[in-house]
Amino acid sequence: MEKVKATKIIRHENGVKVPTDDLLAAEEPLEIRLGFGPLEDRKEIKLAVTMRTPGEDVDLATGFLLTEGIIANYKDLLSIKHCKDVKPEEKGNVIRAELNPNVVLDPTQFDRNFYMTSSCGVCGKSSIDAVEVAACSLLTDFLRVDAEAIHQWPDQLFGQQSVFRHTGGLHAAALLNNEGQIILTQEDIGRHNAVDKVIGAQIAMDKKMLQHLVLLVSGRAGFEIVQKSIVAGITMMVCIGAPSSLSVQLAQQFNLTLIGFASAKKYNIYSGFQRVLN
Repeated sequence: MEKVKATKIIRHENGVKVPTDDLLAAEEPLEIRLGFGPLEDRKEIKLAVTMRTPGEDVDLATGFLLTEGIIANYKDLLSIKHCKDVKPEEKGNVIRAELNPNVVLDPTQFDRNFYMTSSCGVCGKSSIDAVEVAACSLLTDFLRVDAEAIHQWPDQLFGQQSVFRHTGGLHAAALLNNEGQIILTQEDIGRHNAVDKVIGAQIAMDKKMLQHLVLLVSGRAGFEIVQKSIVAGITMMVCIGAPSSLSVQLAQQFNLTLIGFASAKKYNIYSGFQRVLN
């Protein structure tokens, strides 16, 4: 499935109407299904639906399962792949994750029915209590970064947003090492999807590295994205936009370094000050 789609428009500029072609960021629904239980008696839950930019769907679903506390690591998955036996209109838009039989799962915890949109993340999650159960403890202090280096990161991220440059319609999330080098970038029409994609891709390689990496996001830092960072064990999050009051409260409670309004000239540190070295 394509990440961008062509359309014909009329551009109105300087009082002149000009027919022309344009590119749009593709948006399609992705349903995440969960298989669980003994191998001889598997059960299925239709866990979540998200509006996303097609591509990296396995990473997106893997990251979602981790950041929502359904799995603790990549070994909790037997497999995760697109479903082939679906309706024609669902082809490429349904993923099934098979949990290891030894993963204890309480289906009633999903009674609230995850439904995600490209703008707001998982609807209905507004309590820090849910994060306390998944995160369990304060984040570590292994990571340290140079204060001046942070100013360079927004431009580095923009330089890797290939689909954004064509459409102007995608968010991005990246993981950086403590030297400020971007090691992984993902784009999606949804902020939370981009975060899940980059986390999912990383844990498939090595989840332990997350505590030594910085999460950089192109938009604002809402509660949902800060929550995902904490559950994943990421210790520093930098956003180009603004954080919300609840996201700052959550970051302070769990010792996450949260930085907002990052640019070449300035940024604000809201919590976890000790990880930024002068």
